[in-house]
Amino acid sequence: MPETWAPTGRSAHEDRFAAEHLPPATAWPQIDYRGLPELAAYPAQMNCASELLDRQAARFPDRPAIRAPGLCWSYAELRRKADAIAHVLRDDLGVRPGNRVMLRSPNNPMAVACWFAVMKAGAIAVATMPLLRARELSYIADTAEVALALCDARLEEELNAAAGQSQYLSRMVCFNGDAGTGLEAMAAAHDAPFDSVDTAADDVCLIAFTSGTTGPPKGCMHFHRDVLAICDTFSRYVLRPGPTISLPERRPWPSPSGLAPWSPSPCTPGHRPC
Repeated sequence: MPETWAPTGRSAHEDRFAAEHLPPATAWPQIDYRGLPELAAYPAQMNCASELLDRQAARFPDRPAIRAPGLCWSYAELRRKADAIAHVLRDDLGVRPGNRVMLRSPNNPMAVACWFAVMKAGAIAVATMPLLRARELSYIADTAEVALALCDARLEEELNAAAGQSQYLSRMVCFNGDAGTGLEAMAAAHDAPFDSVDTAADDVCLIAFTSGTTGPPKGCMHFHRDVLAICDTFSRYVLRPGPTISLPERRPWPSPSGLAPWSPSPCTPGHRPC
């Protein structure tokens, strides 16, 4: 029996950028998913959006999933919005599995819907902190070879400037702007469910860049299985959320520490964020 085990599957990525830029396997840390029954049961093929959002929407369609001032989306509503945006990504913007999509937004529900949409489309989310300026954004876009960004309209000025400096970033679609425009208008044209791409458990789904305090920011790649493991370890055994618990979150969601309470953990069974 091998010393360690983690699920691996058949990659769905047509764009092989992420796989080709992973460090050699000999440099990876030892990861053993046999330590918990939840992790040991992971299949070879896994899309974290299917596991975290679609299953919860099927089980608890009317239960609140995410709250914001003057707004409360149920799991079913969050899935409908994510499905519509996933259609926009694939059908209107030509995003293919493995493409990177930059996400630029403060904490708000549309950012969560966009994140799930990128997962469902089999693409790779490159979330960026709201305070980053054009030079930093263009560095991230060129390092991860990002062509498309979904951006909160309140933050588009710096991203426009970044596009002018970037070799790769060529298109931006805004949300939370004027009514009837931008991503929401494009999504309104799609009302069919979106079947999540059948990604491998070890397909990269997230590139999280470090702050760059000690040098150029480094892109940390995370697999679909890694995102789900957040919920089956920390959320399940430390947070231990119940069906009536809301989790307030103030950390910026694009940071790895802030992401878990906003997107993966809220969709752990029996738990909703605030």
